[in-house]
Amino acid sequence: MRMSIEEARQLARDSMAAYGHTAEEAHTIADHLIDSELRGLEYGGLARCLSIVEHLRTAPARRPISVLRDSPASAHLDGGYQVGYLVAQRATDIAIEKAKQTGVAIVGASKTWYTGMFSYYLERVTQAGFVGMAAGSGAPLVAPHGGTQRRFSTNPIAFGFPSTNAPVIWDIGTSSIMMADVVLKDRLGERLQEGQAFDQDGGPTMDPAAALRGAIAVWGGHKGSGLAMSVQLLGMLAGQDNAAPRLTDCGFLLLVVDPQLFGSTQEFCEQVSTFAAELRATRPVDPAQPVRVPFERSIEIRRRRMDAGHIDVPDLVVQALQKAIAKADGA
Repeated sequence: MRMSIEEARQLARDSMAAYGHTAEEAHTIADHLIDSELRGLEYGGLARCLSIVEHLRTAPARRPISVLRDSPASAHLDGGYQVGYLVAQRATDIAIEKAKQTGVAIVGASKTWYTGMFSYYLERVTQAGFVGMAAGSGAPLVAPHGGTQRRFSTNPIAFGFPSTNAPVIWDIGTSSIMMADVVLKDRLGERLQEGQAFDQDGGPTMDPAAALRGAIAVWGGHKGSGLAMSVQLLGMLAGQDNAAPRLTDCGFLLLVVDPQLFGSTQEFCEQVSTFAAELRATRPVDPAQPVRVPFERSIEIRRRRMDAGHIDVPDLVVQALQKAIAKADGA
């Protein structure tokens, strides 16, 4: 279904408002979801909105986000079982303000779920002129290298660097495929790629439903498995209980650094831009596919879709959200 960007945004806002969020909270969540759509990550857009709605029906009672510990350069948040789009936004606000005062800030949060694209938060961090690193973990979904049982979450990690042009942001999940993508493929009746998942018995599967009952494969072999393990431990540092039930207690850790601690911010940004240009100028394996710098493709897709003024969303997703809103309104 083709929708205008504002129609899609309003559907996301209405969905969040129907399930107990304030207008401001609904706006914050919808902005993140629609940015995912605009950047070509459809599984993180309105499809993820549907997953949020489904979880809210049975989720623990929400309570206000609170600060458990605080220092000039750090904070530890209790997310109050709020969706991560709100918790990570709060953590980002706090980290940026603290970094302005001290030059460095680290903020951890737990008791949250579904944090979305870490590049969304790092884009704000880099716009403020800072370097950022974000890591997040959750309940077991992913098998470590050499195994077929869940031990890690999909454990994304991201780094962001300001420049005189577009920021350089690298944002990856440490699983072979993100959980939101598996869920969307299951909704649409699509198959996974070979090697991406295991069923409950440990056998390879391309059936997303079987993968949701089994385990997702880790990305990057033993190296990716080691990175996933490290992110899981960073989630524990942020306060996550590693034995928590699924989707109730994810960990989020954000580190923000002012380049001015080490010299001139302007000079650092210029160096980042120069280095990015050198990467683009690398002789490509295929002349038709020039070397790209992370985040550039995302920015370009967003620009094109904003110029077009519309996005395409699966009918199933739109209809399910509309039904969910009607059900909530009639409750």
